[in-house]
Amino acid sequence: MDMLRLGADYLRGARSRIIDAESALRRSDYPEVVRYSQEAVELSLKACLRIVGIEYPKAHDVSDELKFNASKFPTWFSTEIEELARISTELATKRAASMYGIEAAGKGPSDLFDKEEAALSMREAKLVYHNSEKLYKELKGR
Repeated sequence: MDMLRLGADYLRGARSRIIDAESALRRSDYPEVVRYSQEAVELSLKACLRIVGIEYPKAHDVSDELKFNASKFPTWFSTEIEELARISTELATKRAASMYGIEAAGKGPSDLFDKEEAALSMREAKLVYHNSEKLYKELKGR
């Protein structure tokens, strides 16, 4: 299997999720922004793991795998891993609530997420995506 090609596919998917998040933000559909942002982060980071040959866990949050394998990435990327991992963990914890709300509290998704949180989620997803894309381009050029 060509890991670079697979990573590129994941990055294309991540970019599509960012486009979807931007559209949802324009529509004021804030829970969807959070969900699409989480998916973009997940795909971006799984692309990073794939392109350096790491089998990632079948989970939404791959932060532990990133940290454990930091030495397998270029130095510039390794210095970003703590922040990328934080973003992954935070958005993964919001994933279910952005889709279903918190039924036990009687709150739907739109009760939980506002414009500010949605915009932050999207900015962070873009940060993760851009770092992931930079890593892909660097490793593709080798």
